[in-house]
Amino acid sequence: MNFLRVIKPGFLTSVQDLGRRGFAGEGVSEAGAADSYSLRLGNLLVGNPQNAAGLEMTLVGGKFEIQASTLISITGSDFQPKLGGKEIPMWEAIAVKEGEILSFDATRSGARCYLCVAGGIDVPTLMGSRSTHLLTKLGGLDGRPLRGGDVLHSFEPPPGFEAMAGKKVCDLVMPKYEPAVTLRVILGPEDDHFVKESIDTFLSSEYTVSESSDRVGVRLLGSELRHLHGADILSEGVSVGAVQVPASGQPIILFVERPTTGGYAKIATVIGADLHQVGQLKPRDRIRFQQVSLEEAVELLHTQEKLLSPESLV
Repeated sequence: MNFLRVIKPGFLTSVQDLGRRGFAGEGVSEAGAADSYSLRLGNLLVGNPQNAAGLEMTLVGGKFEIQASTLISITGSDFQPKLGGKEIPMWEAIAVKEGEILSFDATRSGARCYLCVAGGIDVPTLMGSRSTHLLTKLGGLDGRPLRGGDVLHSFEPPPGFEAMAGKKVCDLVMPKYEPAVTLRVILGPEDDHFVKESIDTFLSSEYTVSESSDRVGVRLLGSELRHLHGADILSEGVSVGAVQVPASGQPIILFVERPTTGGYAKIATVIGADLHQVGQLKPRDRIRFQQVSLEEAVELLHTQEKLLSPESLV
């Protein structure tokens, strides 16, 4: 059924789910929501599977006409959402009616906001995912960001979805977005390619997010990291969250639309439990890195996964 007509698309708005996994060998990275934590909670609020497709807005939100009475949720950064010109709450399931206008402004905190609808957004599945890979123009709505005049469809809402209206995310689970964050990392796999002083520098310095950051990678500006024998290595597979350091000595956090291989040494990898924070970084935000063990990283991820359940709603 018709769900939404785009009046204004915002700065960069695209259809995203949790991404397409298992295709790195074919050169296709996951894409998917930059902040999967917020998308998953948004889907829980409207009774969807956590992998249902929603809209991801970046820095400045759009303006939309609701085309069917349904249930929505808005999570992630505060883009000052309004329904019919009146502010509406985030992190809550909200009933909307056909013909109402839903609008968003610029972010007050963080970088990305998510709009979920009961049933999920209906676009074709490609490689097991409905997410938009903007760099390669794959998936989503014709592989591109939304434009004015686009009409989006949604699947039929799940049975009993009306009972979700008014449900909220409990305070304990709701993330907070600050302009200065600490990202936890595991050193490696090529931390031995750097002089010891650079490891100390990496773990003790503050870095600033560059204006040239995007879904491919978050470029950082700060203290230079020096290699032992140059930045180049034999190209190898790279994971989301890998902190790659080219010859400039300025680190780059490889992200959801990264190339699947890379030829620069990687000093560390952001742990899975903190990847959603990377998705909320905006230009001029500040970052520090904190080393943790593999065992700690696994435990932190298990703890986070327990929060992503219907029991986190009130």
